[in-house]
Amino acid sequence: MKPSGFLASRRAFFRTVTAIPLFAACALDALTAKARAAVAKADSADIYRRIGVRPLINARGTWTYLSGSLELPEVREAKQKAAMHFVDIIELQRAVGRRLAELTGAESGLVTSGAAGAMAAATAACIAGTDPKKIWQLPDTTGLPDEVIMFGGRIAFDSAIRLAGGRLVVVHTHEELRNAIGPKTAMIYTTALGERLEKALDIAKKAGVPLLLDDAAGIPPIENLSRYAKMGVDLYTFSGGKGLCGPQCSGLLLGRKDLIEAALANCNPWEGAVCRAMKVGKEEIMGLLAAVEVWLKTDYDALYKEWRNRVARIARMVETVDGVTTEIEIPKGANRYPTLTVHWDEETFGLTVADCVRQLREGEPRIEVLSSDNPSLVPAVREEAEKTSKAAGGKSARRRERLQIVSFTLQPGEDRIVGKRLRDVLAFARKRAAKGA
Repeated sequence: MKPSGFLASRRAFFRTVTAIPLFAACALDALTAKARAAVAKADSADIYRRIGVRPLINARGTWTYLSGSLELPEVREAKQKAAMHFVDIIELQRAVGRRLAELTGAESGLVTSGAAGAMAAATAACIAGTDPKKIWQLPDTTGLPDEVIMFGGRIAFDSAIRLAGGRLVVVHTHEELRNAIGPKTAMIYTTALGERLEKALDIAKKAGVPLLLDDAAGIPPIENLSRYAKMGVDLYTFSGGKGLCGPQCSGLLLGRKDLIEAALANCNPWEGAVCRAMKVGKEEIMGLLAAVEVWLKTDYDALYKEWRNRVARIARMVETVDGVTTEIEIPKGANRYPTLTVHWDEETFGLTVADCVRQLREGEPRIEVLSSDNPSLVPAVREEAEKTSKAAGGKSARRRERLQIVSFTLQPGEDRIVGKRLRDVLAFARKRAAKGA
């Protein structure tokens, strides 16, 4: 039952009253920002603006095209210290692998050039092993087992597997997985989690085929570092530049010691190895190790509380606009951060989600939020997904159009800036639509 006009007005009044402290803080922030801007304009340390690039407020999340996440202070310190000395990279990777084993319970680990780099290194390891002749032969896989079973279907990143010589065999069900395994199978790749992963792993173990789990955005929770080792997953990978807040160009490959050693044999700094081009230096290696050590000592409950508070403040501000509602939830798959979804009737407001996203992006400061668009996706990937989905009689592969704000990448104080800007855009649209009605 809809509230009466009096009750609706009363509720709107109280929503506005509770948000007043936030708007007052925004006004103070605006004055402070003007002062800072005046200093920044003359400051040669403004490294991006001096070459015509606008820094942004990232309310979209840890997307690589938006430069991932910001490094932890401990990571920057570790990188700076690492940069002061020469070391043998092979010795360093093995030493860090031993330390990662202590921290995670995996047999060993390797720092790679992102989770995609880990995918390529794992593929090469499972095809060529540590045999120098086979390593030099890649990506030519003549006479070698080179099939990589994609359990769950293709993904936008499977070029990393193909670069190392892997030939994709796409399956979707556990029965298809079981039937696809043969003498040419080198590896099983999946992003599946939970019971689906457990069943696939059981099939892989019985067949004696290594399984690579790609959980690039699977931290937090930090327990995933050790969870997959306890499950007996042969190889698993995380991005270093997302939830771990390590170096942007880094990733973690964890798992069986023999396979990690084979991955290293197919990677930098080995000249002639197929993954030589996927280079990580001493700075990325030590920086990512520092990130893991920090997160294992972090109070996640306190962090989640702060992340939720950030988006809750934005919710209170935008809900002062009549017709706007919000909800906060934590995604169950990857990117498990408190995420705010903002709803309004696009027809009533005369404002689409895409228009709102564009206005936030074009304003000052630039604000990036999450919607169905993906500026970094090669269009052919989406086109193929749409075609495959239609051929299978399924629904469109496109995300439902909605505007979301991800708490994790917001820095202290930015929630108020985002909340005010978004409220201004929505309020202006609502007012304009009312006048035109």
